[in-house]
Amino acid sequence: MAEEGPTWTGRCLSWGRILILVLMFPAFVCILCNLLLSRLHGLELPEYDIAELQLNYTRLQQDPRLHWQGGPALGRSFLHGPQLDNGQLRIQRDGIYRLHIQVTLANCSSPLKSTTSHRAILSVGICSPATHTITLLRLNFQLGCTVTSQRLSHLAAGDTLCTNLTVPLLPSQNADETFFGVQWVHT
Repeated sequence: MAEEGPTWTGRCLSWGRILILVLMFPAFVCILCNLLLSRLHGLELPEYDIAELQLNYTRLQQDPRLHWQGGPALGRSFLHGPQLDNGQLRIQRDGIYRLHIQVTLANCSSPLKSTTSHRAILSVGICSPATHTITLLRLNFQLGCTVTSQRLSHLAAGDTLCTNLTVPLLPSQNADETFFGVQWVHT
């Protein structure tokens, strides 16, 4: 009985692996060069500022601002770079950031949908004391109970991001339904 040589499937699999290695090689070389150059010049690679925040439940009902909290003790919430200042997110480094937010209204039901939620508005803006308020996102609940959005925006060090919800509506305290975050993507 003659031995069988490599099968067509075996050769295709080998060529597939080679193709993957060839395509990944430039990315690997780029990462390696960045690491080597940063060490040669005594530079550190830039850190990526990121925050994922949960709602702080202790706000006054007359205050339209949503107050946020973050940190490892809260589970899925964290801050690396940006800081919280009285429940508002303060940016520490200039750059382009991806902002994302989701807010679900508490106790939202059919009667609420038809009367109140269509007037509910959530806004995210820069509300630094040194600048006038600049609105980055303005979201209308329409006839739903949840709004969600994201966008890229240039933010400067010292910018404070405020999120406002139409009073007297209350957001859900569930961290899966109401959250806010930023991620630095470019200088």
